Formats: sequence, C-alpha cells, structure tokens
Amino acid sequence: MKSESIVVVGAGVIGLDVALVLAKRGYGRNTTIIAEHLPGDTSINYTSPWAGANFSAISASDANALRWDKLGYAYLLSLAAKDDKDAFVKESTSTEYWDEMPSPAKIDSMAKYLKNFKEIPAGDLPSGVAYGIEFTTITLNAPMHIRYLLRKLTEEYGVRVVRKRVSDITSGFLSKDTKVVFNCTGNASRDLNGVQDSKCYPTRGQILLAKAPHIQQNVMRHGKDYETYVIPRPYSNGNVILGGFMQKGVSTADTFSYETESILSRTTAMLPSLASSETQILAAFSGLRPSREGGARVSKEVIQVDGTGRQGVLVHNYGAGGTGFQAGYGMAIEAANTVAEELQALA
Repeated sequence: MKSESIVVVGAGVIGLDVALVLAKRGYGRNTTIIAEHLPGDTSINYTSPWAGANFSAISASDANALRWDKLGYAYLLSLAAKDDKDAFVKESTSTEYWDEMPSPAKIDSMAKYLKNFKEIPAGDLPSGVAYGIEFTTITLNAPMHIRYLLRKLTEEYGVRVVRKRVSDITSGFLSKDTKVVFNCTGNASRDLNGVQDSKCYPTRGQILLAKAPHIQQNVMRHGKDYETYVIPRPYSNGNVILGGFMQKGVSTADTFSYETESILSRTTAMLPSLASSETQILAAFSGLRPSREGGARVSKEVIQVDGTGRQGVLVHNYGAGGTGFQAGYGMAIEAANTVAEELQALA
C-alpha cells in the first residue's frame, strides 16, 4: 500500500510533528502513524497530554538543543499568528529566572531570536536568582494541541492512523512497501526490542491544574534540582498549569499531597496574585518526561527487517525530555532530512 511507504511509530507530539513535516513535504498519503495511545487518550505511558506546555529556556545548552529550540520557536510563533485558536497556541509574556547563571552560549542564542527579549537588571531579581529574562513565549493547551495535529494530519493531509502496540521496532515495517520507519516512542525506547537504549530514563513531574482566569502571564524559575512554573493554558476558559518537579529516574504515576503543597508554596511565592480567592485547584497529575543521557537522539540506521535479508531504514527521534512541544518541530525537520534521498525515491 502506498500509505505504508513511511511509518511513524508513536503519536505523542514528537511523532505527530514528524508526520506533519512529512505531510508538508508532500508525503502525507505515503504515511501511516501506528501507536498504542492517540490524542484523546490518557496514560502514564503517554506523556504529551500532561505537558505544561510552553516555549521555555528549560532546554540544555548543547548545539542540538539550541538549534531545535530556534526552529521550534519560529514554527510556533508562525502557528500562533495564523491558526492560534484552532491550534490552541497563543503568544504570552514570559519571565524566566535561573538560580545559577546559564551558559554564555545559551544566553547569546536566546538573545538573537526570542521576540522582545530583555535581560532583567540584577537589582530587580528576586532573592536567590542569578539571572532573569523577559520575552514573548508561546503557550500551548497540550491535550487539545495534539488533537489538532492529529485532525490536521488525517483530514487535510490524508495521513493514515492505526491503533497498534508494537513489541519490536521492526513491526513498524508493516509490509514490503514500507521503506522508512520513524521511531518516536519516547520512554518506550529504553525497553523496545530493536532499540533498547539504556541511556533513556523517565523524568517524573507533578503538576496542578488550576482555574485562575486572572493569570495571563507565564513565569518560570529554573533551580538546581527543581522547576517552578506558572503556565496559562490557552483557550481553556482560564485554566493554568502550576508545577513542578524534575525527578530523574522516577516512574510512579501517583500524585502526592506534599508535592501539591510544595508547588502551591513555590508558585505563589513567585507570583503572589495566585493567592487570590479566584484561584481554584482542580486536580493534580503526574507525567513522565522521556529523557535521555546526552540529549535527544535523532539518527538514521539501516536494519534487517526480517529473516529474508530485507533491509529497511530506521530513523530514531526520541529523548526530548521536557522540551518536546518546543523542540519537536525542529527535531522533526532534522529527522526527515536524514532520509531525504529515500523520500525522494517515493515520489
């Protein structure tokens, strides 16, 4: 089948962004997404719906992360300008603080492309903060945004979707017509047969969903072993995400009252207007960011598909941690670029 020429395994934001980049290049009807969980589902093993989500300076300072951030920011800014309500994305003012000074490379990179970028004078920083900036961010309503992506892919570009759990990445090669498979399986890449990347690990976060229509600004504080953030959720009738935690190697789906209290204490200290009687805590959730030692993996390899000696091209694209919504589009561009020659042969 022509629709099985390209298969994307995984339907989190990383897999959906790959499918979108492919569709924009004319390969929508060549593409099938296969995944155990799809937008609209909830599971501790399906990370994207639990995200904050926004464009933030939380990412690392390596060249890959900085490049993917820049590509992702340009894409999200454009999407907010032309399709904000349908895509559930919105420009927002943002203030970000660091307890430790970011690298000069990271500061230089941000200053060159972030809209309305401004450093906060040292005398205006809260106690314990070493550096701060203001800029225009993009906030996303995570569960609704991935639904938008899936709808766009299927209705506008003709991408096929199959709900299927794979136990081996070679299962992505659905038939002899499948030429390229993209592995976008996130946390599953640690144990998935054919991948089994020991560098992968979950990073647990707990968040609170609050009703706080008076909060319109995005505020974050990057600590040495914590993250505190307030992220308005666009087009949600005034909901706000409060967080959070960055617990490396922790995989429980449980939520804890003492973590809820910690989040409330830290976020109200950072943004006192949260303490208003207008703020109502609706629920607590936990999610597992798909992290990887050394950063996300975007790479291509040729593998044996079955016992007949048939070879296939596998592109790995996973391990974005907490940056999937901001770096995903940039990662998708580079993942697709690794197989440009193979894709051209499908035309």
